[in-house]
Amino acid sequence: MARYAWTGEYGRVWIVAALGGALVDRRRRGRWLWAALGVPLTLILNFFVKTAVRRERPRLEDVEAAGPLPASLSFPSAHAATSFAGATLIGALAPPLRPGLYVAAGLMAFTRPYLGVHYPSDVVAGAVVGTVLGRVLTRVR
Repeated sequence: MARYAWTGEYGRVWIVAALGGALVDRRRRGRWLWAALGVPLTLILNFFVKTAVRRERPRLEDVEAAGPLPASLSFPSAHAATSFAGATLIGALAPPLRPGLYVAAGLMAFTRPYLGVHYPSDVVAGAVVGTVLGRVLTRVR
């Protein structure tokens, strides 16, 4: 789980996937690059929400995090936000992949409470932020 979560740091797996789409699908390269840019845009928006809410990471008695506890704030989960934004943006360009993309995003979100670094509500909020922003960015382009 920790290794999978590592691929989601800063939305890197979603950015790489969208850039890969830009390499393969030259006709829609601009749309793929827009999808790649949508992931860091989601990360930026998520950061502003985190600083407004200022929720601390979980520290549960008798339960240790399965990995290093990030020093940043908790709500909403950036992993969930960037994953659902990436799944939404890439899924709009590759509809047959959409179910698998959302499964991958859901698994990424699940890693966060599983590893003890987020509350479940953090990942639900992140998934909502990412999905909504992904849909907005899909319509803008």
